[in-house]
Amino acid sequence: MLKKRIIPCLDIKDGRTVKGINFVDIRDAGDPIELAKRYVQDGADELVFLDITATLEKRKPLAELVEKIAREINIPFTVGGGINSLEDAKAAIKAGADKVSINSSAVKNPSLTTEIANEFGSQCMVVAIDTKFENGEWTVFVGGGKIPTGIKTLDWVKQVEELGAGEILLTSMNNDGTKSGFSLDIMDAVSRTINIPVIASGGAGAKVHFKDVFEKTKVSAALAASIFHFGEIPVPELKTYLKTENIPVR
Repeated sequence: MLKKRIIPCLDIKDGRTVKGINFVDIRDAGDPIELAKRYVQDGADELVFLDITATLEKRKPLAELVEKIAREINIPFTVGGGINSLEDAKAAIKAGADKVSINSSAVKNPSLTTEIANEFGSQCMVVAIDTKFENGEWTVFVGGGKIPTGIKTLDWVKQVEELGAGEILLTSMNNDGTKSGFSLDIMDAVSRTINIPVIASGGAGAKVHFKDVFEKTKVSAALAASIFHFGEIPVPELKTYLKTENIPVR
């Protein structure tokens, strides 16, 4: 079994790290540069930086902040939010991102995934998918989780893989911020449907939730935010626990 990755996520709004529940009720979670430095020291495997209002505010991600974080860390760093063109992706990579993540723009312009993958390699192209279970099925939402697309999640992940994505960041909107555990059913279905790595997101609240998602699905990594930001589960403690549960982590 490949070693599983633990990934803190920095959701950025107005230059600060924030965290919400079910994509609303946003509260401040600290300075992103200080948090990023702490996560490197704690042994996080990667970092994800999502400028959560860039798409809604129709602007680019915060390049200056990306540069500042990139200077302070030495682990893989994914940047998303407001990346709507190959030029935007180039700017994020130039600012220090190792990978770029697109979400709404991947749905609006599917060829963008291919363009970025062709330019930088599939390993740099992460497609983030916000999915919600309602009316008996999982479908894709865009615009920071505010706009339903009607696209079935399993159809979209297959298309994204064919377009050249190297990884999928899959967030369950139903579980986001609830600390009730990951949505194991959709994480399992997606990770079995495609052959590229899947990062599970949405719902982590206890160490056992990471154990469950790694044992019961084929996801490659698990992402969380508030439990790490507020010190509820330190990354080193989580990794030690997973090792005692015979789950290989880096």
